[in-house]
Amino acid sequence: MVSPLSVWLILSAALSLVAFITAVLALRKKKFLRGTIGLFFGLLFLSLGALFGTITVAIQGYRALIHEEVAAVVEIQPAGPQEFNAHFRLADGEEVRLLLAGDEIYVDAHILKWKPIANFFGLHTAYELDRVAGRYTRLEDERSKPHTVFSLSQEKPVDLFRLRQKYFLLSPLLDAQYGSGTFVAADKPGEIEVRVSTSGLLIRPSK
Repeated sequence: MVSPLSVWLILSAALSLVAFITAVLALRKKKFLRGTIGLFFGLLFLSLGALFGTITVAIQGYRALIHEEVAAVVEIQPAGPQEFNAHFRLADGEEVRLLLAGDEIYVDAHILKWKPIANFFGLHTAYELDRVAGRYTRLEDERSKPHTVFSLSQEKPVDLFRLRQKYFLLSPLLDAQYGSGTFVAADKPGEIEVRVSTSGLLIRPSK
């Protein structure tokens, strides 16, 4: 299925090509005003195409979010004192097995909340699980004992979440001011669901 963003990308590229051809033909006939206008619109549509292309690449790995949904099912199995195995079954079908240190399992995510003007181009709230870590209940343990942190996100040539944090210019289009995190005890065998909504992450026992 072709995404609305891809349609806008193709349309921008086509309009840019038409505008440049029109500009060249006008300049050959020494119609400089029409040629200048054609070049202007050609560059405008080319810039829009580049923007849509960059966004298309930057949101790879993110999943569209309309309602609350299960981002991952995690099977927890204690492996020793303050140590446990976590078997992740992600929403895209990928499975990840990790050995974590701590009393609790911590998961966080990046949530991209597009503004209404971006919704017009087919962009809606999206999320990506970012990291999983072991977390200690006692502050003294958190300060002195080993820490385990693993990435759940994909490597990207362009990271839209980081770009939004760095460039205020993107604020009319996108809100990515925060990553949402949650944690739960991992001292007993069990299965949990990591759920995500437009307001953030939460963890519930698996049904």
